Amino acid sequence: QVQLVESGGGLVQPGGSLRLSCAGSGFTFSNYSMTWVRQAPGKGLEWLADIHANGLVTRYADSVKGRITISRDNAKNTLNLQMTSLKPEDTAVYYCAKDPEAVRGPYLEVWGQGTLVTVSS
Repeated sequence: QVQLVESGGGLVQPGGSLRLSCAGSGFTFSNYSMTWVRQAPGKGLEWLADIHANGLVTRYADSVKGRITISRDNAKNTLNLQMTSLKPEDTAVYYCAKDPEAVRGPYLEVWGQGTLVTVSS
């Protein structure tokens, strides 16, 4: 019954900003590390960022570090990804995913359906 639902995707111009959200249900959200990954058209999955259950420890992929911020609101069972200085190369389907533990681990347990971000003029 664990579910993750991404939202906030859409069309944005290069250089713009976008905030993605992921709503969790069917589990105790505050007990688990969470992750954002993406898949660009014709490419494989790319890990972007993760955050520990308590929200105090985060890490980012070098390719996007400085342009994205992962955060969570455990009171609202929500994971967020704030993106700035967006580039056409950021066009992708963005997924949130649940880790099986409170800290980041080697695999992801559950994924959402994804939300499409298109960066274009």
